Amino acid sequence: MKCAEVSLVVGDQGQDGHYLSALLRARGSHVIGIGRTRAVSSRLGDLGAADVRDRARVGRLLADLQPGEIYYLAGVFGSSESAAEDRYQEFQRCGEVHIDGWLNFLDAVERQQLGARLFYAASSRVFGHPSSTPQNELTPHAPLCMYGITKSAGMRLCNFYRGRGIHCSSGILYNHESPRRPESFVSRKIVQAAVDIKLGSERTLTVGNLSAAVDWGAAQDYVDAMARILRLEQAGDFVIASDQLHTVRQFVETAFAAVELAWEPHVIEDRTLLKALPSSQALVGDSRRLREATGWRPRFAFGDMVRHMVDAELQSRQPAPA
Repeated sequence: MKCAEVSLVVGDQGQDGHYLSALLRARGSHVIGIGRTRAVSSRLGDLGAADVRDRARVGRLLADLQPGEIYYLAGVFGSSESAAEDRYQEFQRCGEVHIDGWLNFLDAVERQQLGARLFYAASSRVFGHPSSTPQNELTPHAPLCMYGITKSAGMRLCNFYRGRGIHCSSGILYNHESPRRPESFVSRKIVQAAVDIKLGSERTLTVGNLSAAVDWGAAQDYVDAMARILRLEQAGDFVIASDQLHTVRQFVETAFAAVELAWEPHVIEDRTLLKALPSSQALVGDSRRLREATGWRPRFAFGDMVRHMVDAELQSRQPAPA
């Protein structure tokens, strides 16, 4: 399959949307990005309102644009640790984006017989506390939070429409980082703290568990996997992961080493910050199916990814030229 003339990236303002849009443009696609409220074309500019929850608007948009590829990356984070009222509202928001919005695109592609290929960005959170390690496409779903529950439901929708002849695939994405990672994530917090201290700030970094192990990859690599998946003639579900575990301590060590600092005087571990019991099985992916089907291999090793984030953070602190 050649690059689609029109690639629609839903959630283009997020980390993955940014890197995916850049990748597709470099490959010659006309990229149209849909953010929270607007659709913007790389050639045509502002296309106006675009609410993924509005079935009629989504249908009109696809009829007008006739995309060959649709990447549904929209996401709303939710936590099982919230108070009951907040949890209810989180479920509503997650459901509106991860299920209702996704259904609107699947429905429009089927009704209009567009022939577009669709990709759904799911999450390793669909596994919850997994029954086995590592996890692959056959590992049972057992989500423990609103985000995981609704992402799992989105994958079920993908499977249903695939059975009806729609070329739709899902990617089960494990943790992936970049300089564009939001500040609420521990990876970005670590990087910012290391740079702050390097630049003279008298502060400390507090983390919940230095021994926590995470399957970390680079966002730039994971969006490449997305594009490769849509080029496959046969749609399916694919784990996108580094297949390796690194601890929070290793992330801290690498980030502080990148700014030539010892981390121990500046980092405090406080287990009282932990809100959930750890799983007996590590959450780590097995991406063999993806690698065998597409030839995908990560370009960023763990240390390279962390150092890239640190370098970008340092660069962002440089004063603007006069």
